[in-house]
Amino acid sequence: MKLNDRKTMTDILIKRAYEEAVASDGFRVLVDRLWPRGQTKEKLSLERWAKGIAPSTELRKAWHHDPARFDEFAEHYRQELNQSPALDDFLELVANQPVVTLVYAAKNEEVNHAVVLRDFLLAQLNQ
Repeated sequence: MKLNDRKTMTDILIKRAYEEAVASDGFRVLVDRLWPRGQTKEKLSLERWAKGIAPSTELRKAWHHDPARFDEFAEHYRQELNQSPALDDFLELVANQPVVTLVYAAKNEEVNHAVVLRDFLLAQLNQ
């Protein structure tokens, strides 16, 4: 299936790993490279752990969740995503779900890689 041939729209949500999983989350995917502290597989209720589309360790450490450097981080992360061998399979997976929730562990709910990833995926799916 080509992404351009899709008839239905995928709703992509983001949610902290420390929030309770609910049925309306749909297909839950952990998008962190590291497992969230103190969380079990049962608590997270994931369908997939997509380490391959998480920011590289080098990028994550260089950014260190500094809100002042978020735009710079986002640009580098989008570049990583465009070069990721895991991206096409992940886009196909997302495109086949009515609701996808990207699960992340960062404390800041507005300045984190899941925000960048959601916007990137939506742009790719709507091309």
